[in-house]
Amino acid sequence: MGLQQATGQNRVDATAWAVIESAADAIVAFSTDRSVLLWNPAAERMFGWPAGEVLGLEPPIIPEELQSEQNAVLERVRSGGQISFVTRRACKDGTLIDLRIDISALTGRDGEMLGWVNVCHRDGDDDAAKYQIAQRARVIRRLGDVVADMNAQRDLEAVLDRIAASLRELTTADAGGFVLIEDGKLRLVSMDGLPASLRGRSADLETSLVGELMRSGQTVMMATGESGEFDDLIWSALPGLHTIALSLSHVGGRPYGALYALYSGREVGHVELELLELMAGHASVALSNAMAFEEVVRQRAHERAVIDASADGIAVLDTDGLIRQWNPAAHELTGLSAVAVTGRPPPFPVPEPADGKLTHRLPNGRWLDVLCNELDGRDERVIDFRDVTAAKELEEAKDLFLATTSHELRTPITVVQGFASTLASRWDKLTDAERRAAVQTIADRAGSLGRLVEQLLLGSRAGADQLTVTNGPFDLAALLRGTAVAFRPLSEAHTLAADIPDSLPPAHGDPMATDIIVGQLLENAFKYSPGGGTVTVAARHAGDWIEVTVEDEGIGIASGDHERIFERFVQGETGDRRRFGGIGLGLYIVRQLARAQGGEVAASSRAPGGTCMRLQLRPASR
Repeated sequence: MGLQQATGQNRVDATAWAVIESAADAIVAFSTDRSVLLWNPAAERMFGWPAGEVLGLEPPIIPEELQSEQNAVLERVRSGGQISFVTRRACKDGTLIDLRIDISALTGRDGEMLGWVNVCHRDGDDDAAKYQIAQRARVIRRLGDVVADMNAQRDLEAVLDRIAASLRELTTADAGGFVLIEDGKLRLVSMDGLPASLRGRSADLETSLVGELMRSGQTVMMATGESGEFDDLIWSALPGLHTIALSLSHVGGRPYGALYALYSGREVGHVELELLELMAGHASVALSNAMAFEEVVRQRAHERAVIDASADGIAVLDTDGLIRQWNPAAHELTGLSAVAVTGRPPPFPVPEPADGKLTHRLPNGRWLDVLCNELDGRDERVIDFRDVTAAKELEEAKDLFLATTSHELRTPITVVQGFASTLASRWDKLTDAERRAAVQTIADRAGSLGRLVEQLLLGSRAGADQLTVTNGPFDLAALLRGTAVAFRPLSEAHTLAADIPDSLPPAHGDPMATDIIVGQLLENAFKYSPGGGTVTVAARHAGDWIEVTVEDEGIGIASGDHERIFERFVQGETGDRRRFGGIGLGLYIVRQLARAQGGEVAASSRAPGGTCMRLQLRPASR
């Protein structure tokens, strides 16, 4: 049975081939890439080229001025249906012949489109056809101009308006319009020769002429009727309308809209229908181009918005490594505007895409992590860079913290270990006074260790925003006077003066946190004025704040460090850390405690020397 089927199929194929070979009309088939697949003997006789010279190539028979017409026809056939039109084709000897061409889609057994089939009939002996061809040639020339103008438009609305105007111009219709197909509805979006009040009018697709055309499977349709009797609601109100011609335009292989040519004063023939069909094909191309352009514009705008909103610096480089785009974050990070850097290399080294990130320090002191990626299909590179200064400084601060903490811990631990070892090994040989002195030294050093550990714990809580304060009204004046009394005996080299007015109002805050703050400020004042001098703690009520100041006559603060000293693991005199000791957490804790109370602390230099630390707290509500 299978052999009989194969034999029968072969017979059918042989017969079909014999028909093509024996046909009196020229038959030309070409693939979707426009290369010739079939060129029968009649085509050889008609055009002069043997099949061997044209197979696999683009057909040489289409005059250059008719290429746009050919493209529009193929686009219409691709969307479905068959077209018959009168045109001209070139022969090998250079002559042009007048033809009527029936063109249809070439499809495989599975329905896949393989190309197109042209059946060419000579039409040169018909005087009417000659006149029609002459007329058509003039129209085609005009069509070429119209199509070029239409395709030059990039705005979708402008393309739609140009389609309506071109439709009326080429088909000599009394009016024309273009309707969009949207969710089972038609909407009039462009028109020419029609009242402006019709724009935006809609109708049901199912009951419209467009719906009827789509159900018929045809590509063009003409409907006639008495004035005002059309069921198509969009046009039913037009006076004197007797003929409607319409054709579909496709975008992405789907019906997108329809062109209407409306006639109320002249007869309509097949020439007008062919022109309408050609216009629909060209409109499909123009609409596809305009929509693709709008999508590109939208995509570009979206990409631009994403790039501009990015917190990372982003730069796009051309093939020469010069900057084409530079987002606002890049300006903020580098201090260089887009105008200043466009057309120039980046102000930092750029790693190769395969090399991972590169860390670089800018002249302004900022550290950047720089990444580079290539854009697929485009000779461009995208540079992404972010500010890692805080992380870099924290890393350096941690290293310094470890070194400093090790140093600060080593001394008391060594002392405690030494005295404990002495007591253990020489207890009986030591006098009672010596044993008491050793134990006292161990106690003192253990206290220092406890305070150091407490400061470390307090600093870690401050860094994690876990400082616990209980804010409320308290007697700030009494607290300051008590702190001054407690600190006076701690240094014989310093004179501690207090200027606390009796009229100082209660403050709003946490008394324990405030006591820690003032104690740390006084301790720093003693530490950083090694030559002694006067340390003054004062307070005053100034407007919305109570200000507490601690002033000394010491080494002062280096220019540019007045804010930096409040960071973790930083001291005002980092180059002389061994001289003053400490791990650089005191002022960091002071600021965090002040802010936890709704206050603030700041530092300034005194003339001719010394430092002024200023704590601000809110007065308690009365």
